[in-house]
Amino acid sequence: MPSRGHLTRRLVQLYAGLALYGASSALLVESGLGLEPWNVLHQGLAELTGLTIGVVSIVVGAAVLLLWIPLRQRPGLGTVSNVFVVGLAMDGTLALLPESHQPAVRGALLVAGIVLNGAATGLYISAAFGPGPRDGLMTGLHRRTGRSIRLMRTAIEVAVVVTGFLLGGTIGVGTLLYAVSIGPLAQVFLRVFAVPTASDGSTVVAGGSPRGAILRP
Repeated sequence: MPSRGHLTRRLVQLYAGLALYGASSALLVESGLGLEPWNVLHQGLAELTGLTIGVVSIVVGAAVLLLWIPLRQRPGLGTVSNVFVVGLAMDGTLALLPESHQPAVRGALLVAGIVLNGAATGLYISAAFGPGPRDGLMTGLHRRTGRSIRLMRTAIEVAVVVTGFLLGGTIGVGTLLYAVSIGPLAQVFLRVFAVPTASDGSTVVAGGSPRGAILRP
C-alpha cells in the first residue's frame, strides 16, 4: 500500500506539472511565434467565439473526454484534473504576462515555453494518475481501429492544426521547434522526475515515447 509521503509527492507532481504546462502554453501564446498543435486549435476557436484560450481548452478537453465513452477509456484523477488545471493556469499566466513586440523577448518566451513544457510533461506523466484527455483519445482510437499509435497521433494532430490554422490559430517556427524538441525534452524530464515505487524505492519511468504524451494539455 502506498505511503502517505509517496502519494503526496505524486499529487504535488501532478498538479505542479499541469499548472506549469498551462503556464508554458501561455509563454508560447505570448511569443506569437507558433503554438503546439492542440493550442493552435484552441486559439483559433478562441478567435471565433470570443472566449479566452484557457476556457476553450477546458471546453475542448471536456468534449474530448466524452469521446472516451464509446472508446471504453477509463479516466483517472490526472485526466479530469488536466481538463481544468491547464486551461486555468494558461489564462492566469496570460493575465500576468506583459505584452512585448521585441524579437529577442519573443524568442526567449518561445524557448522558455518549450523547455518548461517538457519539464511539465515529465512531472505530470511521472505522477502516474492517468493520461490527458487528448492522449486517451489517441490510445483509444489505436485500440479500436488497430492502427498504429504514430498514425493516430499524426492524423489527430494534423486535423487539429489545419482546423486551428483555418480559424486563425498561430502556426510558425515555434510549432516546428516544439514538434522536434518536445520528445527529447520530455524523455529527459521523465527520468528527472521519476517517482520511486512505494515498495522497493526503485524509480519507475513511463515507458513508450514521450511524444505520445499530452497536451497540449
